[in-house]
Amino acid sequence: MQAKCDKIKRIYLLQNAKVQKAFAFYKIWRVKEAAEGTEQLKRFYNYSMLIVLVVFLAVERILSIAAAGGSPGASAMSWLMETLLTLPAILIGLSFHEFAHAKVAQLCGDPTPGSYGRLSLSPAAHIDPMGFVALLFLGFGWGMPVPINSSYFKKRRSGEILVGLAGVAMNLAVAVVTGLVMKLLLTLAPAFCTTSLGGILLYIFVKISWVNLVLMGFNLIPVPPLDGFNVLANLLKFRNKQIYYDIYNKGMLLLVILVVFNIPGKLIIGPLFRLGALIFQTIMGIPWAYLLLISPL
Repeated sequence: MQAKCDKIKRIYLLQNAKVQKAFAFYKIWRVKEAAEGTEQLKRFYNYSMLIVLVVFLAVERILSIAAAGGSPGASAMSWLMETLLTLPAILIGLSFHEFAHAKVAQLCGDPTPGSYGRLSLSPAAHIDPMGFVALLFLGFGWGMPVPINSSYFKKRRSGEILVGLAGVAMNLAVAVVTGLVMKLLLTLAPAFCTTSLGGILLYIFVKISWVNLVLMGFNLIPVPPLDGFNVLANLLKFRNKQIYYDIYNKGMLLLVILVVFNIPGKLIIGPLFRLGALIFQTIMGIPWAYLLLISPL
């Protein structure tokens, strides 16, 4: 009887050792996969390409200002006021966009954004200094990419699609909520809206809505490293194929070419402007004149 008990004990210890060993291998594999996945899925940028693009846009902006003529002092003051009034829109647009990526990734099971301090609406957590300055002064910019590891997702493909769409959905939501706030302000305080301060406040709200719509449309372009490319790659199921990485490696060059020739502006500005009119005028009942303040057409 004792011999039989000893045999059962030895079998139990052997099986337990195998389980512990297997669990140890799993933990090592999980850590390794997490590290590799985070690096592979982090949306990164080729800064040398971006510097070239920013310089090009800066030169183009200077030449357009020079060609417009007028008093240099008046032009500089007008530009400064426009920049200051656009600042809240950029901070809100970039921060909410990147926060949405981080939050949805966390809801899908990925702890990576939280470990990088990205589960915050604070602009300090999401603003890339160079991208912020470029967007503020040149109309083209970017936020700090949110590191995401989809190996943690419960459903990897659908998780990546949800995370990819989260940022643009948040931008659309901000634009709609801004319209609602404007409608409330126009309804409850119409006299205030006719004052100088009221006009400035309404203009800032329109800017917030417009910048968010532009961020939404621009990020939906299916060119890496923009969100639209990862969504399309998962929908068409070539996310894990070699063609995905071949296109991704050339993505920044493609993006620079598109921006230099103003292809995004020609393709998305018109539809976005009509969407803005739908939000403000049809849904909210806000006069079209407010949109004309920021019309790019």
